[in-house]
Amino acid sequence: MPVKVQVASPTPVNDATEYVATLKSRDSAVIMPQVEGQVTRILVHSGESVGAGAALMEIDPLKQQATVKSQESSRAAQQANLNWTKQQYERAQGLYSAGVVSRQDLDQAKSALDAAQAQMESLDAQVSEQQVQLHYYKVVAPWSGIVGDVPVRVGDRVTSTTQLTTVDKPGSLEAYVYVPIEHSAQLKMGLPVQVLDSDGKVVTNSRIDFISPQVDNATQTVLVKARIANSNDALRQSQFIRARIVWGTHNNPEVPMLAVSRLAGQYFAFVAEPQNSGSYVARQKALTIGQTVGNDYEVLAGIKPGDKVIVSGTQFLLDGAPVIPQS
Repeated sequence: MPVKVQVASPTPVNDATEYVATLKSRDSAVIMPQVEGQVTRILVHSGESVGAGAALMEIDPLKQQATVKSQESSRAAQQANLNWTKQQYERAQGLYSAGVVSRQDLDQAKSALDAAQAQMESLDAQVSEQQVQLHYYKVVAPWSGIVGDVPVRVGDRVTSTTQLTTVDKPGSLEAYVYVPIEHSAQLKMGLPVQVLDSDGKVVTNSRIDFISPQVDNATQTVLVKARIANSNDALRQSQFIRARIVWGTHNNPEVPMLAVSRLAGQYFAFVAEPQNSGSYVARQKALTIGQTVGNDYEVLAGIKPGDKVIVSGTQFLLDGAPVIPQS
């Protein structure tokens, strides 16, 4: 019986393990207000590109503006008092030089001037503090990026724990992979990491650049990170992905899936075995299967490099049947 054969040859196979990983960005900011109040204006919409320092929304600043105005008025009054105490001190200096007033009177004038100056400095600091506080009523973007969802509406009352929106800077992401403690001894910096799509194709390649020195007590896993290039924005912040860590590479023969049959949980394949007369017979070999590589099985045992694996008509073959191999 003529059959098609494929010569088994050693092929580099990655010794790898797949995990579910999470993508996170170091350039993604969750925007929360630093003050409490009512939202009066929303200046952006979801998906809009903004620059660094761009105003995102405004919280009602009227009460804080009144506080700043009150502090500025107190400072103006103190400034007038400071000017008066300076004049008093200068007058006391002149009178003391002329011998009209005593040293005690001069010291009292100097003390009043120092107290007025200290009070002025205190009010300056209070005004500056309230002015800085007033700036917080306008929420701005920390850097250039894309505005995320805006869950608040005009009129909502917000606190310092209310999430207003997010600003994501396009660029690289980090894959957070949680590796079981059993594989922790194999972890080392620089191990290849492959990000796979839903079809198992490699989307991008990276390498481990962080290994946590601690084990997560709840899951008994070790956190490793790998920086993932995202130039075409195909991946998203907080996305779940399939990440494959490649521990090493070894050479084993591969056989097409169509050439392998399974009986009672055992894998088998036919090999065209040469005879002394120069003819060939089909021999059924029990296989130990490793990883699946594309449309092929990795064979750990049962077939050696150089064997002619029969890849057609296997359903009609019996062990020992004469065959004519064809490439």
